[in-house]
Amino acid sequence: MSSEQQTQFARGSDRMVNLKSFDLNLLLALKALLEEKNVSRAAEKLCLSQPAMSHILRRLRNQLDDPILVKSASGMVPTERALALLEPTAAVLREIERIVEPPPEFDPATSRRRFVISTSDYVGFALLPTLAESMIRIAPHIEVHIRQPITGPLHIVLEKDNIDLAIGFDAIFGSAPHVCSQALMGESIVCLTRKSNAAVPGNDISLAQFLECKHVLISWREAGTGLIDDSLAKLGLRRNVFLVLPNFLTTPWILEKTDLMLCLPQRMAEQFIQLAPLKILPIPIDLPRYELMMLWHPRHEKDHAHMWLRERVRMACRRDSDNDANAGSGAKAHIH
Repeated sequence: MSSEQQTQFARGSDRMVNLKSFDLNLLLALKALLEEKNVSRAAEKLCLSQPAMSHILRRLRNQLDDPILVKSASGMVPTERALALLEPTAAVLREIERIVEPPPEFDPATSRRRFVISTSDYVGFALLPTLAESMIRIAPHIEVHIRQPITGPLHIVLEKDNIDLAIGFDAIFGSAPHVCSQALMGESIVCLTRKSNAAVPGNDISLAQFLECKHVLISWREAGTGLIDDSLAKLGLRRNVFLVLPNFLTTPWILEKTDLMLCLPQRMAEQFIQLAPLKILPIPIDLPRYELMMLWHPRHEKDHAHMWLRERVRMACRRDSDNDANAGSGAKAHIH
């Protein structure tokens, strides 16, 4: 390092030491003193006592090595250095005010915010119709992008891919460190097959029948297995998977024309029996009730627009759950 560079480094270090030793809280008092040119009036402006303001003036004089205010025939007047500090001090305080003031409220009626939601087609069936109806009415100018489910580590993908929300089942997400989450609603898994399936003539199904049937599996895993297969493997059992698909889109019409069986969330099954002559059967293995989860990166936690989005999703799920409860006993009787 040259002597000139050493000198510049030393000056920079001195400035840093000065900044660390200077009490930035004094800037507000400095501005009031220079504007009022009177200790008592400056104290009143800041809701301080006159002795407290006199003490602050002494501290300012000591830290700035300048009298700041001096007596004259017309009263107290600022020194030349103090006058030169007034506008920079006011500018710094304006910037601090911008930093500490709360962010503006989110106005859905005028916002053009773009939201990105990563989820499966199950949510498209179970949640998006209600969510879209609500959002387009309240926030007509926003833009919503639906992406495929996250396949990598959640906390990394949410951070790097600018995804606002990931929505899916807890059993699929697993543990998600460094991620905010909230449970939305519970869901049960049922079986779906065509009404004329001779292998399952009634509205119930045994484990033996379940294992004898050929199955459609919806899976994003390269290994071609899913949650049902994981549960069966723990029992030392394996089902007969005939067709593996990445989504549910074509399954009602595949089931209509074959004796294949599909395991899927109950809400989606209720939609599919409206599209084709299919029947819902209770799944003959003990499975937990899955929770639909909403996950997001912590950087969005206090973002007003993001908070609004999360509330719309929660409200859509509550409406969907209420509809299920009202439909209630009839649907359950049909399943069991």
